[in-house]
Amino acid sequence: MTDSPLISTDELAALLDDPALRIVDGSWHLDGRNALADFAHARLPGAVFFDLDAVSDHSTDLPHMLPTAAAFAEAVGGLGIAATDTIVIYDTVGLFSAARVWWTFRTMGATHVRVLDGGLPLWRAAGHSVETGAVAPAKPVTFIPGPVPDAVADVPTVMAALTGDAQVVDARPAARFLGQSPEPRPGLRSGHMPGALNLPMKSVLDDNGRLKRGKTLASAFHDVGIDLDRPIVTTCGSGVTAAVLSLALAELGTDSRLYDGSWAQWGSGTQTPVVTGA
Repeated sequence: MTDSPLISTDELAALLDDPALRIVDGSWHLDGRNALADFAHARLPGAVFFDLDAVSDHSTDLPHMLPTAAAFAEAVGGLGIAATDTIVIYDTVGLFSAARVWWTFRTMGATHVRVLDGGLPLWRAAGHSVETGAVAPAKPVTFIPGPVPDAVADVPTVMAALTGDAQVVDARPAARFLGQSPEPRPGLRSGHMPGALNLPMKSVLDDNGRLKRGKTLASAFHDVGIDLDRPIVTTCGSGVTAAVLSLALAELGTDSRLYDGSWAQWGSGTQTPVVTGA
């Protein structure tokens, strides 16, 4: 294993016969497209499908919040995944929801989990094979969770961060951050947390939708005033694109916390401060 949270298509292809390998399609689409149908149409060899909405906390009306450790363990154990397996997450667009699934597995204690660089599009472009059709049920195993302390930020954590404890970095597009465009979820206020910094998710991706690397990636953070040596909390609309920033920070060797409720929670409250404009 390398310290990078990413794995290349060729590296993964060389591991396909490894009995400890588990490949997970973590696709989820904001526009409501049926990710499971895409999975049936074309997927990586041996992949299983992780449903981000189904494997979530159903006691809240907030979208795809982190489930309990027990619920997560039951769900992924049913997919044949153990916490000690070599787990590779991908999605069908290149890099989007795979980062959220990566963060979820890591937060629940998976010890070897990476994201496929370029996802399914690059896998196919590199000439690697895909499977199609129905999937045989996985042989259930026991996933022993070991939740990572301080991986998740809540409202009090973010409030403290905004007073100087940490930097809050918002992955939403600039127009939404500035309050110039409405939120896609009805009933949410427009704008951002006072003191938050805006780094839209696409700023850490290259022209092919792959994560930038090295100095180019670090510059994306530095250019908006983010100090990689200070604590960072990532946030977005519902905790999905925030995970892309968390993945980018992990690539740079920097830890972060992710505000799970993100704007779906913050923007719906009346006690949480909101500002608009720059």
